[in-house]
Amino acid sequence: MTTELGTLYGVGVGPGDPDLITVKGLKILKSVSHIFAASSPKNHYSLARNIVSVHLPGVRMEHLSFPMTRDRSVLEPAWRENAGRVLKVLEKGDDAAFVTLGDPMTYSTFSYLLRTIKSIAPDLKVVTIPGITSYHAAAALSNTPLAEGEESFHLISGARGGDNLRKIIDTSENVVMLKTYKHFDDIYRSLEELGLLDCAISISRAGLQGQTTVREVRSLKGQEMPYLSLLLIKKKGFHL
Repeated sequence: MTTELGTLYGVGVGPGDPDLITVKGLKILKSVSHIFAASSPKNHYSLARNIVSVHLPGVRMEHLSFPMTRDRSVLEPAWRENAGRVLKVLEKGDDAAFVTLGDPMTYSTFSYLLRTIKSIAPDLKVVTIPGITSYHAAAALSNTPLAEGEESFHLISGARGGDNLRKIIDTSENVVMLKTYKHFDDIYRSLEELGLLDCAISISRAGLQGQTTVREVRSLKGQEMPYLSLLLIKKKGFHL
């Protein structure tokens, strides 16, 4: 007799503040037999685990290593290995959860795991629990409306610098740029070129100890940014 596969839950635990995990997400984590979290190949540190541990002291969590590279010849074997480790639990009929910062469907390692594991076990039941994103936390922290009325907003990555901002700025009133820490010099130049230095707010570590909000972005020229940094950009400026 074949054992029915367990359910895989993707659980967003929020941007960092343990109080911002959802009630539903916490209920799921209390109910599953196994919890997975992403980590760097260099260490097993996990901010998502720290958040969960506040609510579930002593919780056991298995770390899945996701290489920090764009080389698919390195990434794809790692994705398949991680999917295989998760499937070993699910094949016993046990439910498992994968925890991720923010939301599981927004710039999350869960999407890579989901795509790979469904290619191996297409009938697997997957339930995704949304989480509060870093940019929603940042908007709340700075009391910045992301969009109003008939406005639009773009969510973009700054991982490669300011090019994404240069490409989309003519088509959106509001922009959220994540991952601004690595190439902030070029991102700063793009703001300067587009006349947006006075239309941007830089927020770092939203929801975490040491969070900062910088409304005078000109003061950041030449500085190194913390890892968890983003920009909120409003072409019409800030009116609060």
